[in-house]
Amino acid sequence: MKKYFLYAGLGLMVLSTSCTKDFDEINTDPTQYVPENFDANYFLSNSQRNYEVAITGYSGPILFQSGWAQILSMATVTGDYYTNSDKYVESSNTNSYVQSSWNNAYRSAALANEILINKANDPDFVNINAAATIMKVLNYQYITDVYGDAPYTESLQARDGNTLPKYDKQQDIYTAMLNDLDAALSSIDPSKASPTADVSSLGGDVAKWKRFGYSLMLRLAMRLVKVDAATAQQWAEKAYAGGTLAAGEDVYIKSDNANGYGNGNVAAWLVTIDFYQVRWSETLIDYLKTENDPRLSVVAEVPQPGLANNNNQALAGNSTPAAQLGQPNGYDLNTGSAFNIANSPGYPGGTGTGADATPIGKYSRPSIAVYSSRDQPAFAITYAESELLLAEAATRAWNVGADAATHYANGVRGGILALNAFKAGAVSDATADAYASSHPLDAGNALEQINTQYWATTGILWNFGEAWINWKRSGYPELTPVNYPGNFGGGNIPRRQPYPVGEATSNPAGYAMGVANLQGGDKWSSRVWWDQ
Repeated sequence: MKKYFLYAGLGLMVLSTSCTKDFDEINTDPTQYVPENFDANYFLSNSQRNYEVAITGYSGPILFQSGWAQILSMATVTGDYYTNSDKYVESSNTNSYVQSSWNNAYRSAALANEILINKANDPDFVNINAAATIMKVLNYQYITDVYGDAPYTESLQARDGNTLPKYDKQQDIYTAMLNDLDAALSSIDPSKASPTADVSSLGGDVAKWKRFGYSLMLRLAMRLVKVDAATAQQWAEKAYAGGTLAAGEDVYIKSDNANGYGNGNVAAWLVTIDFYQVRWSETLIDYLKTENDPRLSVVAEVPQPGLANNNNQALAGNSTPAAQLGQPNGYDLNTGSAFNIANSPGYPGGTGTGADATPIGKYSRPSIAVYSSRDQPAFAITYAESELLLAEAATRAWNVGADAATHYANGVRGGILALNAFKAGAVSDATADAYASSHPLDAGNALEQINTQYWATTGILWNFGEAWINWKRSGYPELTPVNYPGNFGGGNIPRRQPYPVGEATSNPAGYAMGVANLQGGDKWSSRVWWDQ
């Protein structure tokens, strides 16, 4: 994983000596960058790492979307940074979190683009170029779904002097992303070289990269169902025909904590105060309990009594399903507050006494055994997500092979088994099979059932951004907004992140273009183009 940042140290060092006939050979450091000895593959691993940083930890999602989608719940003292998430209230660092997702996603796209700049005309690099295009699209999809209109056609042109790129309309970005994906996937040639610096679960396998690309195409297609159903159907059917992810082919970025590349979500969660505050939401736990979902006893535990035990990151809690209790969203720990967690309906009471007291000690937290490894993978897209989206497409009577019930069963099974990437053997094939068989799709309630399963699966895998984005698209599950005093959502769940504060001054013309297409302006409550 040290090769992640190899590119950063590459440079050309020419020494000053007297002229000789071997000047170039003598005065060029063979370990440093020259076109002949630089492997552009390393930009791919850098791109993957920066994508991981963009979608995890203090870049934003665990502090924003985890609570917006009501996957997690945080009873905090007002002003703590987790109030961004659970109560939609700004903290002193809110703007830096807003900017971090934008910056890291663009950085990831830029690193992937370096491969295309350096190897665009190299026939031996067609597969690496295709992988780079997939990574670019993955990042742009995240950017535009979180913020709205954004630079696309003129982005990444600073080397050519364009430091003030125009903002493209989201509709145009989606058209470009789908076309770029289509061209890249059509160019893949199994006889050519595979990526050699791939730090994802795909391991450089070109066939898997192709299926990854078509699953990403499917995701993009399904975003359009409410604004352009015909185009959504066209691209969804094309993605299915191309071949989406197969069973067990979950796409995630591997972490390498020993060399400084730990998972950002875990790093954030294991901060002592965060570890104490972060709980599973009542919405999620109630859903898992109602469905008798086998993931409940794997992912949730009630801490042992008392503040000292609660903060002991080596001390596992009670994972018995019946003991699990989700924490309601929108409450605080402020003394005398009407929103104090002790005033919540059904409050179970705290644990411990005196200095060892904890008012949230009976609420379920993420399981230490599953989530505490800093080598936890960062999920980009899974087989389960693809199958659930295909189930929705089939429900809409689109041509995607199997019927909706079959795709749904595949998605349920795949979502359960994906947990094994966090902890080997966490769930058995037999358990996943039995649950999928006993919980079939209800045709009369299909869209809600499919998308609620999608929400639970992405949330449990800590892909908080995707859980929130697909909730925006589908409206499922039906969530009750928090209306905490001073919230930036206007009493509603936020629909986007505002642009980074520097955009208004550093690129005023581009920023104005982006804001012009937002009903209500550059606010948390404004909806992006496809969010109807």
